[in-house]
Order: sequence, then structure tokens, then C-alpha cells
Amino acid sequence: MISHISGKVLRVDDKSVIIQVGGIGYEVFGTQNVLKGASLSSDVEIWTYLAVRETSLELFGFETLAEKTMFEMLLGVSGIGPRSALATLDLAPVETLSQAIARGEVSYMTKISGIGKKTAEKIVIELRDKMDGLVGMVTTNQMQENVDAIDALIALGYSNTQAREALQSVSDDIINVDERIKHALRNINS
Repeated sequence: MISHISGKVLRVDDKSVIIQVGGIGYEVFGTQNVLKGASLSSDVEIWTYLAVRETSLELFGFETLAEKTMFEMLLGVSGIGPRSALATLDLAPVETLSQAIARGEVSYMTKISGIGKKTAEKIVIELRDKMDGLVGMVTTNQMQENVDAIDALIALGYSNTQAREALQSVSDDIINVDERIKHALRNINS
């Protein structure tokens, strides 16, 4: 199993990065954090998961071990494949996902990952007891503020994805919903 790679970046696109290790180029499908952190000819270090299928071998890359752990947990839920799990990690930080799952917040899960209610319920039921090690610093109030801010941005005409991406770059120190929305709007319009 290939669980970690460090090497030189040969190519980056919107879905993957090719990393040269010992003369071999490995294509790694990564989270947006991995792809943003990889620039041509730079050295990178990422955690990986090797998905073995009947017709292919695919590597998926993560910035942190916590992201990889959450990815593996999501794969354990029936109906969630590697691409869906990767997309879920792109839409919310591990701490936020783990808090939502631990608290059984199905409605929050459907908002951040764009998955249906049944799949969100399945994720919560199957992973709720496993979240103790991943629950981080995000409080319930912070989660609710993010939900409120996403709802407000959607009401202003932005897509769910645009709202989440804009809020991801807002500092966690900004806790007031109105301020989070203002900063997110600056991010969208810049």
C-alpha cells in the first residue's frame, strides 16, 4: 500500500498532480488543498490512499493524516466511493465534518457535501461513534454560523459551492455571521 509520497511536482491540473519519485511519475487525485499547495518543480509531501479496483489503481492525496483518516472512514459507508469522499473533503474541513457527524447534524451534512438526505443519514449513523478522535476545535456555534452564512450567500444568488469556497478562506477568528458574510463576499468578488 502506498500511504505517503514525497517528490517533485511535474504537472498540476484541476483534479490531479503528478509527482516524480525516484524517476517514476505518480498521478495523485487530490483535495483542493493538495492541488493549491503543489506548484511546478516544487517538492511536496502528501498522505495517500491507493484505491484498488478491478480495472484500475488510483492514488488519492491529502494534506494531513486527519484528512486521509476521514476519507477512509467515508469510504466505509456504503454508497460512498473515492471521488465522492474526496469531493466531501473539498467542501468542508475535517474538523467541521467530524463535528457535524458526531452531533448527528444530518441537515448540515447535506449542505456541505451536496449529498442526499438518505446518504447523509447513513454517514451519520455509521460514523457517529468513530468521530471522537477527529472532533477538533470547531464549536457548534461556529458550525451554525457557517450554515447561516452559506444560507445568506445562497439567498444573495451565489451557488452552494461558491459560498463554501468563499467561507473557507475567512479566518476562524471572525465569528460574527455578518462579518463572515462580508469577508466571504470580498473573496467572491476579488
